[in-house]
Amino acid sequence: MAWNVFKFCTVLRGLGSIMILLVLGVVGVTYYSVVVTNYGPALLDGGLHSLLSAVVLILFHFLLVMLLWSYFSVVLTDPGSVPPNWRPTADEERGEADPLNDSEFNGLPSDSSNQRIRYCRKCNQLKPPRCHHCSVCGRCVLKMDHHCVWVVNCVGAQNYKYFLLFLFYTFLETTLVTLALLSNFLTFFSDEEFPGTPGTLATTFISFVLNLAFALSVLGFLIMHISLVTANTTTIEAYEKKTTPKWRYDLGRKKNFEQVFGTDKRSSEKLNPHPRPGNLEKTFLVIIDTEASCIVLLYSYRQVEFMFLEARGTICLGYGM
Repeated sequence: MAWNVFKFCTVLRGLGSIMILLVLGVVGVTYYSVVVTNYGPALLDGGLHSLLSAVVLILFHFLLVMLLWSYFSVVLTDPGSVPPNWRPTADEERGEADPLNDSEFNGLPSDSSNQRIRYCRKCNQLKPPRCHHCSVCGRCVLKMDHHCVWVVNCVGAQNYKYFLLFLFYTFLETTLVTLALLSNFLTFFSDEEFPGTPGTLATTFISFVLNLAFALSVLGFLIMHISLVTANTTTIEAYEKKTTPKWRYDLGRKKNFEQVFGTDKRSSEKLNPHPRPGNLEKTFLVIIDTEASCIVLLYSYRQVEFMFLEARGTICLGYGM
């Protein structure tokens, strides 16, 4: 019997708030272990131990706030959808500047031989470059990276920065918790007497194991996505372009990074899940740098106007209605 992938997508869609509650449950157990059980009472001990506890608690709460801010930004932010009646004016996917005429749109979606126009048969609409259909969400997503069950949302053009920050602060938070609870964890395997009840010991043990597991797994995802950002690609595109000799959207590491995190040079703006300057307009811009022979799909943020100034011989293609 063949396995039906669409039934699996339905299951993922049905998880919904369960995954959010699971994340909050892990946060709650960790908070109880670090603040209530171990480092909160240590503030009353006095001396160097109290100072160390205060430092740990300050870092813990700061990273926790940034983690939750990033997490709910990914959950609540629309990853980006195709504007109604969007039509390309040229073959943006293949970098051809020849205008598309009305006759090429006739017969869609029945005519599948036309390789110049991307059409989604499930959404019954045209697809811009770097846009993919998500079977879980049931729609096309701009610059789709993947559907993440942990955030119950697709990761795409509009919330990719928040997703990266979520990974970043999750790694820092889980690493901090792992180091903070390491001594208590080692006590579990020694003959030393553990201060507290068996329940607090069990909670500390579980929190250490969970945070260590998350720290190691998230580190791998973080490294992978940083490499994707520097190449201006997504998880889906990385799989699709295995045989592509040169990736046409690669502008160089600096500009690739700025497309995700914005052009503001202040670290405080890049490392907080605050929206980038300017509103995301429902317009697609493909910039063709004729000198570099490089095509870059932008989603017309106002802060990327520097691209128009720096790129030579640029042509803007595509429009939204």
